[in-house]
Amino acid sequence: MDLIARLRVGLPGEAILTDPDVTGSYANDMASFCEAGTPAVVVLPRTVEQVQHVMRTASELRVPVVPQGARTGLSGAANASDGCIVLSLVKMDRIIEINPVDRIAVVEPGVINAVLSRAVNEHGLYYPPDPSSWEQCSIGGNIGTASGGLCCVKYGVTAEYVLGLDIVLADGRLLTTGRRTAKGVAGYDLTRLFVGSEGSLGIVVRAVLALKPEPPQQLALAAEFPSTEAACRAVCEIMARGHAPSLLELMDRTSIRAVNDMAQMGLPASTEALLLAAFDTPEPAADLAAVGELCTAAGATEVVPAETAAESDLLLQARRLTLTALERVKSATMIDDVCVPRSRLAEMLDGTAAIAEKYGLTIGVCAHAGDGNTHPTVCFDAADPDESRRARESFDDIMALGLQLGGTITGEHGVGVLKKEWLARELGPVGVELQRGIKDVFDPLGILNPGKLF
Repeated sequence: MDLIARLRVGLPGEAILTDPDVTGSYANDMASFCEAGTPAVVVLPRTVEQVQHVMRTASELRVPVVPQGARTGLSGAANASDGCIVLSLVKMDRIIEINPVDRIAVVEPGVINAVLSRAVNEHGLYYPPDPSSWEQCSIGGNIGTASGGLCCVKYGVTAEYVLGLDIVLADGRLLTTGRRTAKGVAGYDLTRLFVGSEGSLGIVVRAVLALKPEPPQQLALAAEFPSTEAACRAVCEIMARGHAPSLLELMDRTSIRAVNDMAQMGLPASTEALLLAAFDTPEPAADLAAVGELCTAAGATEVVPAETAAESDLLLQARRLTLTALERVKSATMIDDVCVPRSRLAEMLDGTAAIAEKYGLTIGVCAHAGDGNTHPTVCFDAADPDESRRARESFDDIMALGLQLGGTITGEHGVGVLKKEWLARELGPVGVELQRGIKDVFDPLGILNPGKLF
């Protein structure tokens, strides 16, 4: 009761939620196999000052704080802990500035990715990071988990577009990092430190984001392959020859069949892998022709280039439907995001297929092939304890395979609760010690998103 009373001093009544039926709905994100606690209260601030008040109150009372965005995450990073303050930033959703000269946008954390993208398009500009959940996910969440998307192969990930941040620290102080300029190297790069920190170092309340000129409309092609090895060979050739596709995606046999079953896409049953490439260059047709030749040389049985934007959308529809189609296979899915060097991509896909056979499970893989980021999706019956156990064990085997191939346990979904053990394995004891030391500097009381990452 003391906590609620103190919060009310600096927050309007409608910003404080205490009904257990309501607060319980804020307990978790979209990850499987991640425990969530019961929050003491949910707060929905609208101003920086209100966030500062929450953090000062939390520090004085030693109450944990779990920051949340749209809760579309897949690692449990936004899951509540018992007795915590859930700090939901969805009401801080203003686009403060779009500056075509400096090519920046200044936004609050609750701005939805797609809303920002459309707003900057009106100025002839482009914000490239586009997670698959871009119609629902927030910029603050994208920053917290260092999100990626389909365009990463050419344009990079969220971290490359965050120029500066306003951060409310654990004790309520306001820290400004970074810059509004195109260049800047003053001091340690604290901005990059916060990107991907999953709310464990501070609360992002404002972001300065870099923008690019809006590119031409992209054109796509689809190439069917008799094996994943042939498709991955084509990926390696495309990148080795210096091509710069705006999209380079791959679907394995399981994903293809799931999409066929759901949407009757008409892909041949003999197709073992589908490669989708797109270019937003001034002459995309010429780029597609060159890539089509490489695909054919690598063993593609059919290459279908689009001639119009509408045809491109049709070709890319299968990739967009993949997760929805795999969700229909079983009652639950568990989505991984292991990233490996492009040269080891075929081993990752073939190894995942072997893991699926080992555990008697359906595991479909789609991948941002251009940057080696794979998304093995384990399909299982959540009501079946044995199948759930096998799903969790297969997930661990997939991550172990990724590390064995020189990769990383997460390319864009983050660590959260789901991958804590695996983060320690990837970083090693010295890396974990140093990262915990950084956490202690910013959050000496350990109240910011406790139990995540480490």
